[in-house]
Amino acid sequence: MSTPLLDIQQLSFEVDRQRILDRLDLAIQPGEIHALLGANGSGKTTLAYVLMGCEGYVPSEGRMLFNGTDLLSLKMHERARLGLTLAWQEPARFEGVTVREYLSLGKPDCDPEPALRQVGLDPERYLNRRVDKSLSGGERHRIELASVLSMMPKLAILDEPSAGIDMLSINHIIGIIRAVKAAGGSVLLITHQEEVALIADRASQLCAGRIIFSGSPREAVDHFRRRTCVRCDGEVCNYVRA
Repeated sequence: MSTPLLDIQQLSFEVDRQRILDRLDLAIQPGEIHALLGANGSGKTTLAYVLMGCEGYVPSEGRMLFNGTDLLSLKMHERARLGLTLAWQEPARFEGVTVREYLSLGKPDCDPEPALRQVGLDPERYLNRRVDKSLSGGERHRIELASVLSMMPKLAILDEPSAGIDMLSINHIIGIIRAVKAAGGSVLLITHQEEVALIADRASQLCAGRIIFSGSPREAVDHFRRRTCVRCDGEVCNYVRA
């Protein structure tokens, strides 16, 4: 097997002495779509924020190697320059910034129209609108996906909202994932949608901050169905902290 694009080793993160990520190990290969399943509270979004270097999300131990570079000492914009990007579970709002400007961040010469069309938005209607509260949550989510397509990162972390995703949006998410892979990129897909998870190359289940299962998407989905809970308590999967 080739050297992983992303190699997470023994990663831990704590809040008020509560361990959210617990010596987590995960590797994602170049060109791989890797789905991450887990109940609410299992640490999925926390992992995304730690990987991206969001403020307040500094791990207490472990390593994160991206294309051989240790991410721990890098700020968010430096990680982005390496080719790492995150589509937020709750898309950001940027008062005063147009959709055209947002999709062209870091790439002033790019044409944002194809990306908008791929997520089902009419460029003539949206390019000059502001990325603010005038957009619905669904519109902002699609624009966020379009920004991933515009950047074509080496690794896209897609943190799918747990609610409010219709079948049309699912089709757009699948289209973005396939486009990133076709361009040679990898995807870490955080999802609750089984039909989305099944397009992955591999999938893992997260419980109480640890990967407890990795395998084919079908195996991971079946495992998640059998051993899941409404909110992760660290016990449903016979998980016991060492």
